[in-house]
Amino acid sequence: MDRIALLTEILTANPDDAFARYGLALEYSKTGQTDQALGEFKTLIEKNPDYTPAYFMAAQTLATANRIDEAKRMLVDGIASARRTSNTHAQSEMTAMLEELT
Repeated sequence: MDRIALLTEILTANPDDAFARYGLALEYSKTGQTDQALGEFKTLIEKNPDYTPAYFMAAQTLATANRIDEAKRMLVDGIASARRTSNTHAQSEMTAMLEELT
């Protein structure tokens, strides 16, 4: 069973599994399925607004798809999440990426 199928099966049994949803979004992103990846990131962030890594990876997915304005907005939201959760490492990474995109 491939990773996408496995993670989808896990989410069917437990739709609130944030780690599995994050993994599924990453798998979609790695395989070039941008819309599916972004859909999973969106769901994850809506249900878990402080799942900070999701913002950074969603922004990277958007930037790869040359959707720069959306990537910037995602980074701004991610930086806010990093501040809320005192995740200075993620805040630093997202701030650096945001500066690169401007």
